[in-house]
Amino acid sequence: MFIGREEEMETLKKLFGRRSASFVAIRGRRRIGKSRLIKEFSKHFEKTWMFTGLPPTKGVTEQKQRDEFCNQMSNQGIPLSEVKDWSKIFWFLGRESEKGKVLIVLDEIAWMGSKDATFLGKLKIAWDQFFSQNPKLVLIVSSSIASWLDENILKSTGFFGRVDLTLTLRELSAKQCSKFWGNKADTISGYEKLKLLSVTGGVPRYLEEIDPKMTAEENIQELCFSEGGLLFKEFDAIFHDLFSRKATTCREIVEALADAKSLSQKEVCQVIHKANGRQISEYFRDLTEAGFIAADFTWDLKTTKLSHLRRYRLSDNYLRFYLKYILPNKQKVLKKKFQKASIYSTSNWDTIMGYQFENLVVNNSWDLFEKMYIRPEDYEYDGPYFQTKTRNRAGCQIDYLIQTKNNLYICEVKFSKNPIGPQVISEMEKKIKALDIPKHLSCRTVLIHVGGVTKEVIHRDYFNKIIDWTELL
Repeated sequence: MFIGREEEMETLKKLFGRRSASFVAIRGRRRIGKSRLIKEFSKHFEKTWMFTGLPPTKGVTEQKQRDEFCNQMSNQGIPLSEVKDWSKIFWFLGRESEKGKVLIVLDEIAWMGSKDATFLGKLKIAWDQFFSQNPKLVLIVSSSIASWLDENILKSTGFFGRVDLTLTLRELSAKQCSKFWGNKADTISGYEKLKLLSVTGGVPRYLEEIDPKMTAEENIQELCFSEGGLLFKEFDAIFHDLFSRKATTCREIVEALADAKSLSQKEVCQVIHKANGRQISEYFRDLTEAGFIAADFTWDLKTTKLSHLRRYRLSDNYLRFYLKYILPNKQKVLKKKFQKASIYSTSNWDTIMGYQFENLVVNNSWDLFEKMYIRPEDYEYDGPYFQTKTRNRAGCQIDYLIQTKNNLYICEVKFSKNPIGPQVISEMEKKIKALDIPKHLSCRTVLIHVGGVTKEVIHRDYFNKIIDWTELL
């Protein structure tokens, strides 16, 4: 099932207008749809050679990577027995790619070259001597380990000036996610869809598992709380395949963030009892570039200049849901003792769902802009906002803040199973009072909700805009 990615596909198709070969790098979290996009793109070529590296499991050597590559070549019609050198492998591949519209794909390239120090150098030589000689050839390298791709390809002196296009795949929008319900999309309520998105986020591979004939609860049961469910075992695969030796510390960082709205790097280090230094910063960077956590910067409302201060948020809904609900019930599931309704009755359900909902709001900002009639040319900056406490001002945290040239849209994001009452107004007033708002900006209050609002909230006419987020679905 191929849904969305229209913009990325159009960007790729523009390569056909070039008069020379194209080198493309595609990155994005595991299951985000890199391989699916490439497969759709491959339909426009006369020849396609697709190769995938072996996951870095115990016993996988550099020779086994080469053997697997040769095996995949043979399966695609290029007979090649075991070869001990990447140069020879690339020479054979280059010979088969001399003419016509040819697509070569090195999927999960970080796995292919992780054990062989000469792999990248030989790929660079192969590009210069063979692949780039065909003006109709496109070479795509992709990886779920964005930091590896950055360091070894995009920022490498060896590949300087050679990469023509870089695509970063992010989660699908709420509107695109709704299409996974197929011809039943219009008959399923927005709230029902939200329950599932609070688990899957906008990750295509997870959404493909949805059975539109089943309720959200039934789908979650099958996906998350059955031994064969994709999301029951996905977490361990993520940390094993992507982070390898860094897996333990990366997991500790994610676990610390799962319990909070957001934390600074220093605060996370205190929770996990690790030194706050260069090494831990690399782990934060890897998790951020992999799409699992987000760095939310505060900014100066007067100048819109970004501050060096940042707080980290667990932006991946699946990871939090796993840690808070699947993992604590894992043994019950394995022993067939799990009660279906048990997670919905937990005391922290609304809090955790609130965090999940905020992620969905931030990830679908452009759809909100349309609802609020914010023009792209007026946009300055947006995101979860925090103001640090000083001698002259109070500290505060805004769920979501949008700054345009003349306005500040202060958004309160509320998930509730029951209609939201007037207490939300006093909460907003307290935040605005603490916020240091420049005189040239008008302050506009926005309530983004799920579950409705009471008549009193509407009658008090406090908010400039009240948005039922499920309307975006």
